[in-house]
Amino acid sequence: MSFTWSDFEQKITAATTSTDLEIIEHELFGRKAGLLTEALKGIKDLPAIEKKDAAKELNIMKKKFTEMIAAKRTELGGGSIDAIDVTLDLPKKQRGHHHLIPEFMRQIEEVFGRMGFDVAYGPEMETEELNFNKLNIPDDHPARDGQDTFWIKGVENTVLRTHTSPVQIRYMQEHKPPFRMICPGKVYRKDSDATHSPMFHQFEGLMIGKDINLANLKAVLVTALRELIGRDVEFRFRTGYFPFVEPGMEMDMMWQGDLEDSREGKWLEMGGCGMVHPNVLRNVDIDPDEWQGFAFGFGVERPMMIKHQIPDLRAFYEGDLRFLRQF
Repeated sequence: MSFTWSDFEQKITAATTSTDLEIIEHELFGRKAGLLTEALKGIKDLPAIEKKDAAKELNIMKKKFTEMIAAKRTELGGGSIDAIDVTLDLPKKQRGHHHLIPEFMRQIEEVFGRMGFDVAYGPEMETEELNFNKLNIPDDHPARDGQDTFWIKGVENTVLRTHTSPVQIRYMQEHKPPFRMICPGKVYRKDSDATHSPMFHQFEGLMIGKDINLANLKAVLVTALRELIGRDVEFRFRTGYFPFVEPGMEMDMMWQGDLEDSREGKWLEMGGCGMVHPNVLRNVDIDPDEWQGFAFGFGVERPMMIKHQIPDLRAFYEGDLRFLRQF
């Protein structure tokens, strides 16, 4: 069995583009219709006396054409009209990423997780009992006022939770001390300006033990927030009233850079904290004479505003890609 391959030699020599070579290569070596491929497959049908010579001839031609095509491809690589110019600035491939808020919440869970805190979640529609009553918030407390709280129409004694504190109550009802936990999530209040939103995100924390005190609270908060913000920011603690802690404090963080002249002044309130009120412990069947601890509740957006020097909280929610692509 013999073949004439001179036509393919001439084709390879005359090729001017890599596309020409790909066509010739397919004609010779294509899996289904390549001439050399089919010829090699047909060797098995030849008389035994012809198989050896036919196989030798075809393998010689296969090697020859493979080398010719490779040499021609190298030759065309420097000046072919369809060669790839590796110096071209190709358009960047667009890639998505997490929004700042869920990404920061993930970092919060990671930082407090390394400090031994569990992470707990709860429903955003909450009962009055868990959102207010068990947290030592009386009926006449401002947090229940229509200016602050979204009540669910048609569902008795149910609100969109005003804080993630009900998750603390649920956790204490299901676990025995000592323990430490945080509960991040969305909360809802009727506030809206540069530093407030009707829907925002909180992370609250709770630590209960035999000898937990305010020094432990301060150490945990300062350590965690400095790591989250990424620099040695300045904090201050001042007295504040919250019905579910006694004594209660508010923690402020100093504005940095251009935001020092903000309408909020030199300091921005981060959130409230303090020692868990004995009534709250009694409401979940924990003996306040045996156990004590601290709780805190911070907005997620506030430390992010300081970390990224963002003067208006509402930028997080507007979906403006010019803003989001900066991070």
